[in-house]
Amino acid sequence: MAVTLFWTPLLVVLLAGLGDTEAQQTTLHPLVGRVFVHTLDHQTFLSLPEHVAVPPAVRITYHAHLQGHPDLPRWLRYTQRSPHHPGFLYGSATPEDRGRHVIEVTAYNRDSFDTTQQRLVLEIGDSEGPLLPYQAEFLVRSHDVEEVLPSAPASRFLSALGGLWEPGELQLLNITSALDRGGRVPLPIEGRKEGVYIKVGSASPFSTCLKMVASPDSHARCAQGQPPLLSCYDTLAPHFHIDWCNVTLVDKSVPEPADEMPTPGDGILEHDPFFCPPTEAPDRDFLVDALVTLLVPLLVALLLTLLLAYVMCCRREGRLKRDLATSESDFSGPRVLQAPRPSPGDFCARGSAFGTVCWWWSGSGIQMVHHCTIHGNTEELRQMAASREVPRPLSTLPMFNVRTGERLPPRVDSAQVPLILDQH
Repeated sequence: MAVTLFWTPLLVVLLAGLGDTEAQQTTLHPLVGRVFVHTLDHQTFLSLPEHVAVPPAVRITYHAHLQGHPDLPRWLRYTQRSPHHPGFLYGSATPEDRGRHVIEVTAYNRDSFDTTQQRLVLEIGDSEGPLLPYQAEFLVRSHDVEEVLPSAPASRFLSALGGLWEPGELQLLNITSALDRGGRVPLPIEGRKEGVYIKVGSASPFSTCLKMVASPDSHARCAQGQPPLLSCYDTLAPHFHIDWCNVTLVDKSVPEPADEMPTPGDGILEHDPFFCPPTEAPDRDFLVDALVTLLVPLLVALLLTLLLAYVMCCRREGRLKRDLATSESDFSGPRVLQAPRPSPGDFCARGSAFGTVCWWWSGSGIQMVHHCTIHGNTEELRQMAASREVPRPLSTLPMFNVRTGERLPPRVDSAQVPLILDQH
């Protein structure tokens, strides 16, 4: 409820302010092929009297767009250096842009947050006067684009350029920032400018000085880092620093030849002895080729699968078949023997409750004897380890002489001495 009571008076005030504000409307007449510059002045949008100056601390920014669109037309540009400086709408209309265009400009007061709207009605028409077939474009390094848009610097540039051209009327055709041509923002050093391209047209031919500057020899010297060929005095210096290596001359006095329309032919190539295409191509059925390509590998894979299944499943020897293949004479059955050690030919198994159980195998060899010997020795060692009172082997007694068999009474029973002295 409190939020509603707070916003309701504010909305009423805003709507009342918008209802009282009427957008100003100004009609302008740009010409095709001529530069168009319109200044967005603070005093115009602040509606101050003529004798009242604009306060220097007022900050105003502008936003311009084509009516019904979010941006400006393709031939029109907008620039403003800072909120303390005026804004500029500039560009050069083309023949395709003839007609009526409405530009809506909104000014924002950054201090009081007031907004003012203005409509610019652009009636673009054809230019009057003589044609300007001789056109030249210069790159001015010493100025930014907003510094040459006012009428005074532009008139000074045309006056200085008249000393390099044949006598005649010079007119500005277009002004473009170097940043729009791929230029880079200069370093923040005093005296560094962004640069601006100025295009000038005239009905008089180019002078010999301008032709020499745009000659191939001059461009070759520029490519080597040398100054270009300039046979006349530079009347633009020192107010305008011109990059003479970037001068472009366009001569439209001679009409360009019209493109020849291609003549339609009959669609048949001319006779060529090196190209002899076949006159007729017989019909061919690719069904057999497709079947051979697909079925032959499938059949081979199927045969290999069946062969592998037969080998793994049908040729397997089971235990029943193995028992039937073994005769009864080869196995005489088990017998129990009570013997401390197995005799050769007997297969022994110890550890049972009934002593040593041995099976005699008629076909057993030295491998069975070796196995029984290892098994019996292992059992004997285990029994000796379980009872230390069993007489120890002579080979383990101390002071035992292998050759004579004599032994001395041990001083210390080494059986009680650990192998590693650190283990107690």
